Amino acid sequence: MNAPQDVAVGSPRRPAPGTHITIRGLTKSFAGQPLYSGFDLDIPKGQITSIFGPNGCGKSTMINMVAGLLPMDGGEALFDGKTLSDTVIGYVFQNYRDALFPWKRAIDNIKYPLRIAGKTKGECDARADELVKSFDIRFDLNRYPYELSGGQQQLVSIMRSLAVHPEVLFLDEPFSALDYEMTLFMRDKLQDIFEATKTTMILVSHDLDEAVYLADQVLMLTRRPTRIAEVVRFDAARPRRPETLTSDAFIRAKAQCLEVFQREVRAREAAA
Repeated sequence: MNAPQDVAVGSPRRPAPGTHITIRGLTKSFAGQPLYSGFDLDIPKGQITSIFGPNGCGKSTMINMVAGLLPMDGGEALFDGKTLSDTVIGYVFQNYRDALFPWKRAIDNIKYPLRIAGKTKGECDARADELVKSFDIRFDLNRYPYELSGGQQQLVSIMRSLAVHPEVLFLDEPFSALDYEMTLFMRDKLQDIFEATKTTMILVSHDLDEAVYLADQVLMLTRRPTRIAEVVRFDAARPRRPETLTSDAFIRAKAQCLEVFQREVRAREAAA
């Protein structure tokens, strides 16, 4: 079932009920070509929102601007009415090899944001121990990132992003470089984290199965200049497991997303 456009976009003055992230007037251009122009969006609190759309529509660019990693040309993003500087966020990068500090042991990578936040050694150690138990870690965290497998490195990256108890967790294609077995494991872990914390999560994915499977809603983006083509809800009970992928509800939601996606691709080809 798709939500009306104004549920996702809200009012220019007042966010929709239950909103966590309010984006208003987002504007960004590259080489004089507009990517976003006066873009408005409300992202609900305590849900997983996936972002999906044609290549080049600015999925990663959007979350990078909202997370403060890339400057906006115009507009603002507020978190429960607060600015980014007053909000605790976590970010999981696609390229875990570049995201981790190679000169720090895995355990010190995990503790790094806690130390930056001014936590004591005891507080850092206690939180790291809590995460190790939560993730049931069975490999040596005293090793350096380059001594770990890709899946282990990304697991360390996710643990680091959660160390400071973020209010919002951004995930930019976090599993795209992992093999299928590890991807299934990480999806389950992400759901476990969500169920335990109800942290607002924004997931960018190029895998439509993944985008639908993990999300409460999928934001389907248009080609540039980017807007919301449609919001597709997926209300399957959690925890979701591989059998969810063959359920009628999943098949319907995926088919709806695919229809919107193909419509936008055809529109781009017609305009070329």
